[in-house]
Amino acid sequence: MGYGAAPRKVVPRVPLRHGEGKKDHLTSFGGLAALSLDALSSVAYGPEAMLLVLATAGTAALRLTLPVTLAITGLLAVLVVSYCQVIAVHPDGGGAYAVGKKDLGATVSLLAAASLVVDYVLTVAVSLAAGAASLASVFPSLAAHILGLALLGLVVIAGVNLWGVAESARVFMLPMLLFLGAVFAVIGVGLTRSHPVAVVGTAVPVHAAEALSLLLVLKAFAAGCSALTGIEAIANGVPTFREPRARRAQRTELMLGALLATMLVGLSVLIHRQHVAPRGGVTVLAQLTAGSFGTGWVYYATNIIVTLILALAANTSFGGLPVLMSLLSRDDRLPHLFGLRAERPVYRYGVVALALLAGLLLTAVHAATDRLIPLYAIGVFIGFTISQTGLVRHWYGERPPRWRLRAALNGTGAALTAVAAMVFVATKFAAGAWVVVVAVPALMLLFARIQNYYTLVGRELDLSGPPTVPTPARSLVIVPVGSISKLTEHALLAARSLADDVVAVSVWPDTEECSRFRTAWERWNPGVRLDTLESPHRSLVHPMVGYVRRAAQGNRQIAVLIVEVQPRRWRYRILQNQRGLLLAAVLRASTDVVICTIPYRLTTR
Repeated sequence: MGYGAAPRKVVPRVPLRHGEGKKDHLTSFGGLAALSLDALSSVAYGPEAMLLVLATAGTAALRLTLPVTLAITGLLAVLVVSYCQVIAVHPDGGGAYAVGKKDLGATVSLLAAASLVVDYVLTVAVSLAAGAASLASVFPSLAAHILGLALLGLVVIAGVNLWGVAESARVFMLPMLLFLGAVFAVIGVGLTRSHPVAVVGTAVPVHAAEALSLLLVLKAFAAGCSALTGIEAIANGVPTFREPRARRAQRTELMLGALLATMLVGLSVLIHRQHVAPRGGVTVLAQLTAGSFGTGWVYYATNIIVTLILALAANTSFGGLPVLMSLLSRDDRLPHLFGLRAERPVYRYGVVALALLAGLLLTAVHAATDRLIPLYAIGVFIGFTISQTGLVRHWYGERPPRWRLRAALNGTGAALTAVAAMVFVATKFAAGAWVVVVAVPALMLLFARIQNYYTLVGRELDLSGPPTVPTPARSLVIVPVGSISKLTEHALLAARSLADDVVAVSVWPDTEECSRFRTAWERWNPGVRLDTLESPHRSLVHPMVGYVRRAAQGNRQIAVLIVEVQPRRWRYRILQNQRGLLLAAVLRASTDVVICTIPYRLTTR
């Protein structure tokens, strides 16, 4: 450096911790693996759900499979475009909740949040239960352990997500590719064959229990729309993507829409060509697989891959719900701890809460898929409707170029999803949908009560403006002591560094022991006065609390300093005297004094 040159300030380079670098956020393709497995795996049950409804009108009604699927695919296109718009307008995530809060008011945003919470929890439960049941159908010896398998899968997926969402994307990348390859192979090979290679399952007579009507077609449409669940997760999880986040999330949404639409239409064409009808003991996808490859090893491998992807589809919720819960906590509608993130870009409290709720639900229904399906998809269709209705309001207010076209597109989608939601509730109410009808308002009430609590607390703490200037007051530090030792010396040194006025307080069962301790104290002479209390019942807490209350009656600040012995190994902590912790808890609950705890770390144990 030459003379006269200004010295440069050298800033040390601090190594990034896990979660602070770009590599710990999602790429577009990684987002497909981490956030889209629910939507992609829905082709394993969406077409079948539609087929089961059409079959109630007889074999002739099955010919409507392809037209209804095309209508569902059209709705899928509308939803994908809509959520790309949501991502652009709300790049901080939140999906339907963010749209409802901005454009439709507080009540609608609470409805969106409650519906999405219910749907995410049900997504985890349904995916894991379906995966466990599918595995048990391949290996019958596991049939008695479906709940255990589902809970084991829940623990594994929750653990992966606690480690980090980017890691979950890497873990789920290979299963996703295997699933996509298997489904597209079934479609591609099946379309080249003039007739099925093999037929599996037992024949089930198809009787016309209902007349073919518009209501039945709407029921089939609503049931088939269960294949659309999960496409909102990308819009909810935008913060987990790398920069530019919105663009990457939109790219992921478009990839998801293209893959899902191709699979739905391809499977529907196969169903139509091969005249597939529901059969006992097998799924529709298994029938199509056998029709394409026969019943050899490829058939079993494909079914195992489907089982795996159904189980892993629960990861979509773990990518979306914790982000939504963080937004709710930011809006004072959930406890603020749900907004905390660890060193990794993970909302761990949200992950744990989702795992616990899904585990309780699985246990309550004993992982029975047929008891979970009636609850499924209602919440997400409410979210779809709110999201698109909010966008209509947004375009009307902002009026950008071609806003009428955008509003018409979103309005059409909102009408279709609202119809699907109403049909779901009406047709599945007695079968269990009433649980969702009760749970959603209950969650809305919970969010509102939490928000009201935070509002009242903020008002009492006067967070709106600066308080009065604090004036200094005399302070007294009280140190409970029970012996003359290095522990007592450590406590007194700390107390004298906090204030000039320090008093040691000791509690003894009788006058004789008080006198002996006072004599030993005066011999030691630490420069701190000693007050002794008598407690015939050998109680430490109540005499000390009474002493602190009397000392606090004057116009001065009182602090109580308590020393905790900290062994080197955590397993020895239970062996230490816990009276200090009990005293601190009682003082916090019954007085307004300052409680200070300082550690005394042992070097041997």
